Amino acid sequence: MLCEDKMIEEYPLLPEPKTVRLKFCKTGALQYISHLDLQRNFGRILARADLPLWYTQGFNPHPKLVFALPLAIGCESVCELADIRINRDMPCDEILRRMKKATVRELDFLSCYEANRKFAEITYAGYLVKIQSPMNMLPAEADVEKLLTSSPLIMIRKTKSGEKETDIVPMIKKVRVSKDENGLCLRLLLSAGEGNTLNPELVVSALRQHLAFPGEEAEYSIMREYLTDGSRKEFV
Repeated sequence: MLCEDKMIEEYPLLPEPKTVRLKFCKTGALQYISHLDLQRNFGRILARADLPLWYTQGFNPHPKLVFALPLAIGCESVCELADIRINRDMPCDEILRRMKKATVRELDFLSCYEANRKFAEITYAGYLVKIQSPMNMLPAEADVEKLLTSSPLIMIRKTKSGEKETDIVPMIKKVRVSKDENGLCLRLLLSAGEGNTLNPELVVSALRQHLAFPGEEAEYSIMREYLTDGSRKEFV
């Protein structure tokens, strides 16, 4: 770790702490760790990276760390975002270099830049869902699109206030379905954000319940590919 004197010499103190945004991937086995586990491990990575972090005040000081949108267990992502605050003028490329050195392969940092938009602007999330099964066991593309665009499609959805029946079609903003030699591919744009997030696992459950869809033995994967604002412009 850098000694304090060297940190002071190389990176002058900022008049006010500034927020920088980290974009990262969460793939492979890390798809099975919870958001709480991610927060804990992120803190350890930040400590190893030896960044000039700004700490909260009070009896339990800790670095300011805010994630854009919690990722459901079982989902991978190439567009995760987290904000940290620093109190010294360390360049973003140096922050990125240190984070990449301090992390593991399946939690790879892609970019670092000053944050100029609020996470509250995130409205939708784009996903790629791949379902692997013999072709004759999969529903037709047209049937999948019809199911996911025909309201009502009632599913049990978990919310902060408990489980409730919800028509998920209004939360599915775009559906594109195709087949290849490996099975079925769905590109989905789903509602995302505080209190209005649709878990893509619920879409898979809907296919199983309402179409001639293979049972639990069918393999599938879910990848979050991008986030957008209300105008469907990519959020960064």
